[in-house]
Amino acid sequence: MHQNCTPPEFTAYHVVTDRPMHIGQHIFFDETHHNGVWRRVMEKRPIVEEIYAHPERFDAAALEHHTAVALRELALEEVRREKYPDYPSRLSCLYVSQLLSDSKLWSQLFVDWKRPTYHIVKLKVRGSIFVGDANNCFSPSLNKAENRAMADHYWQNLPNVDGEPPIWETLAAGDIEVLEIVEEIRENI
Repeated sequence: MHQNCTPPEFTAYHVVTDRPMHIGQHIFFDETHHNGVWRRVMEKRPIVEEIYAHPERFDAAALEHHTAVALRELALEEVRREKYPDYPSRLSCLYVSQLLSDSKLWSQLFVDWKRPTYHIVKLKVRGSIFVGDANNCFSPSLNKAENRAMADHYWQNLPNVDGEPPIWETLAAGDIEVLEIVEEIRENI
């Protein structure tokens, strides 16, 4: 079930957190159509370049959250483009679940994190997917080579270093259609 091959069509579930979705809605992601993660990461790109140029001026443990995320995501994107170009970009995808039960677990996490959470939708994906272990989303270092090594570990889908059971996340790109609103949540909105 958690393999990385791209079927012609794929049914998935998504926890809607930014703004409500509606049946029949199409979302499209590719190298030129990005998600909200892309915007937040690109805003932090100058500080990431500064960190790599002068790591002695920074403390990895004291980095602002979005800066740490940008360090990780830029390393993940660089390695993906070089070694795994057929996989969807984390910066140009919708994060989905293969199973409704997994989406329900994610929705509870989002509610607990006080994120606005609208509903769970069923989707039809016509495009590419990547299924990886969210436990391999690493805390970045101030060293670019170390971040790239951890990024390669993520894309290879190796067991996570903590030995935890995988938390599957599916990245979906291409034409994504909302088929059904499966469950209304309406928390933190």
